Formats: sequence, C-alpha cells, structure tokens
Amino acid sequence: MNPKSDYNKHMNPKSDYQNERIERGFYMIVLRKEMKELNKQYRETDRIYHEISMQSGLSDSAFMILYAIVELGDGCQQKDIADLYCYSRQTINSSISGLQRNGILQLYKGSRRDLHISLTTEGKRFVEEKIYPVMEMENSIFDELTEQESEEYLRLAQKITCLLREKMNHR
Repeated sequence: MNPKSDYNKHMNPKSDYQNERIERGFYMIVLRKEMKELNKQYRETDRIYHEISMQSGLSDSAFMILYAIVELGDGCQQKDIADLYCYSRQTINSSISGLQRNGILQLYKGSRRDLHISLTTEGKRFVEEKIYPVMEMENSIFDELTEQESEEYLRLAQKITCLLREKMNHR
C-alpha cells in the first residue's frame, strides 16, 4: 500500500476540470484552474495598486490610509481604518506616524481616549493630487460595465468571500 497514492485517491478525486498539480510534501494538492485564475487576478490587482502607491511616493499602507480617510471622512479613527481594510492597528499606527512626520496627517483627541485622524492643509492638497484621481479611475471602470455586469461581479465577489470565510472558520 502506497500512502501517497492512497491519500490522493480519497482526498483528490479526479474531475472534469483542468487542474494543476502542485507537489507539497508527500501528497499532491489539486488546484482548480478557476482558483489559479482568481489568484492571478488578485495578485495583478494588488500589483497595480502597489505601482499606484509607489508612483504617489507612498507605501501601500500609507496610500491605503489616505484612501480610507477620503472614504470614511476626515476625523475617522485608526480602528475604523483597521476594520474597513483588515490591516493590523500596528501597521496603521506605523504608517500614520510616517504621514504625521511628513506633515500630511495630524491626530487629535476625541472623547475619552479616542484619537481622530485629520488631513493637514498639505494632506488635503496631496489627497486631491494623488488619491482623488485613483478614485475617479476606479469609478470609470464601473462606468464601462453594464449595471448587470457590475451587480453580477459584486454578487460573485461577495459570495466567494463569504464562502472562503466560512470554510476558513471550519477547517
């Protein structure tokens, strides 16, 4: 009895899909072509946003923080950004410190111990120059899709995210 082949018979049944086999340790993982393409698209999108960040002279996290401030509104809190973008508070705090040193952001106390983030005059100018054009570009992408295509894309993206979260919680 060969444990490797026996394991594969039960864990990776053959299907009609074109699969790519990736060897890992003593067994094989069958990666569906759809998952491979989804991963490729995710990485390419991530690469595009990284290039945009670099062209703006910012790290990815600093760019995301400025983007989030526009999305959430001036005066938002670090925890709001962490929750919205799934970044650690430590990453956000480090990037905010850098943006403060560069005169882009300032922090002010709210009620209790809450710290709010606000754009400086320089920060507002920077956002108008670097962040708004990206948001306009993103909006124009959906302008090129039909309403049905936009709704279908978002519905499927949400479904994939929910399924991934569900399966991750049950592993």
